Amino acid sequence: MVSIVHAARDISRLREIASVLVRHGFGEFVQRLGLLRSPAARDASASSADALDPLDAEKGATEQRELGWSVRLRRVLEDLGPSFIKLGQIASTRADLLPMELVTELRKLQDCAPQIPFAVIQAEIERSLSVRVSDLFDSLDEVPLAAASIAQVHRAVLRTEDGPQLVVVKVQRPGVAETIASDLDLLHMLASLIERAIPETYLYSPTGLVRQFDRAIQEELDFSQEAENASRFARNFEGDTDVRFPKVYRVASSKRIITLEFFDGKKLDQAIQAGASPQRIAKIALNAMVKQIFEDGFFHADPHPGNVIVLGEGNNCVLGLIDLGMVGRLSPRLRDLTIDLMVAASRSDYEAIADALYAIGTPSRRVELTAFHTDVAHLSERYLGRALKDIEASVFIRDLLQLSAKYGLEIPTDFVLVAKAMMTVEGIGKQIDPTLDLFAESRPLFLNLLRRRYSPERLGMQLLRRVERIGLLTSNLPQQLQDVLEDIRMGRLQVRTENPDAGRASDRLGRRILTGLLVSSASLGSTLLYTNGEAKLATLLISLAGLWLVGHVTLDAVRNLKSNKNR
Repeated sequence: MVSIVHAARDISRLREIASVLVRHGFGEFVQRLGLLRSPAARDASASSADALDPLDAEKGATEQRELGWSVRLRRVLEDLGPSFIKLGQIASTRADLLPMELVTELRKLQDCAPQIPFAVIQAEIERSLSVRVSDLFDSLDEVPLAAASIAQVHRAVLRTEDGPQLVVVKVQRPGVAETIASDLDLLHMLASLIERAIPETYLYSPTGLVRQFDRAIQEELDFSQEAENASRFARNFEGDTDVRFPKVYRVASSKRIITLEFFDGKKLDQAIQAGASPQRIAKIALNAMVKQIFEDGFFHADPHPGNVIVLGEGNNCVLGLIDLGMVGRLSPRLRDLTIDLMVAASRSDYEAIADALYAIGTPSRRVELTAFHTDVAHLSERYLGRALKDIEASVFIRDLLQLSAKYGLEIPTDFVLVAKAMMTVEGIGKQIDPTLDLFAESRPLFLNLLRRRYSPERLGMQLLRRVERIGLLTSNLPQQLQDVLEDIRMGRLQVRTENPDAGRASDRLGRRILTGLLVSSASLGSTLLYTNGEAKLATLLISLAGLWLVGHVTLDAVRNLKSNKNR
């Protein structure tokens, strides 16, 4: 019975989606997908008068003719509600995949919604926290500070052991999680349908966008995850007097409720009008983002102006960052590659830019490296050949991502979020301080990170990890050697070659194998001594020399085998 109800609801929702698309002039698109089958729906579609394909809209319904297709698509998402608004906001981060016209329009999506009655908010708090509102709060404002599609925010005074604390209470809209879960199933189905029915959309990866949206929205719906994010940011910036993150009050938080410290400050434009230094604000924001991305590997993925609160006055101002539901994470390897890319850009080293970008991406097809390097050099020269103050780093990164897509390089989502965050910070910075030069300001920070990467301590730890890894990988070597010797003794080991000089080739190969086995044994012994803490410097040097000889001898043997095969 439940499945029948869900199926009926999905059909109803599909018809609603199709109707909204038709109403905004996308009737032809709906027809190609086969979403509307009933006579009434066909009549509605026909009334749209040559409705347009969202990928190259040219015609459209009469009332829509003067609107661009990207504007109409944004309105479709707004009409379809929270799930689709959030999808549009996620899609606006993918400047590497989508046309800039659409990206620019999707950034206008406002996460707003009608207010929920206070009685519903109070009941949701009490149900989720299993406690009466009056037992937790001295007061709870009935008028919300903000009403978004996912949650509503109210200011309150929380009772704590340290006395009353001014807080904000973020309450998830009742039923929104269930609605989004239902819409997600439809979105996955529609994305696959779009790629099959309209092959030209494959370039824009509808299924990939929906997968990214699925991951992001699941985290955003779990307020306990946002609480963990806030705590982690606070730990990472402990001791930093320029940046603050709100304290989480766990006693009044749950999966659908989160209570945070209230930042009594000003929005960016208000703070600057009140006398705060725009240069200081821009530099703090840039330094904070560089630290989050490249040092911590954990960063705020949506640092738009509405999520920045300026605390304090004049040159003593501090930035408070809020709304921490959407975060990005970079692995140490991706962090190092991203630093390489930024340093190469700051030095105008076109070859290094191409190499770093290729290493970051995953080829989905064979990449013509010569052409790729040439195009990266041309693109880099267009941007980096200017004076530093005239370089738009965000636009340069966006065009690099689009060039990567052209060559079939799939860029990790987290790197795309890095690019989006850097674009946002640069945009904010240049808006409040037109003289901001992202490359010039960040170069010392990147160079310092490079020095730390190649410090003796870090190199020593990396060497130790590699030696230990080799020790683990070769732990079975004695048994393997015994198996090889047993095969030789029993006459089961055979070497086949088509080289006329097979005798001399086999003799050379045998000598190389024997040398490799002897050196490997010596290397293994010294490595085991080292990992057991009984080696001194001489033993370590023997280990390294042995490892080098193993690699050299093995490489020589492989080259010899390839040479024999080619002959």
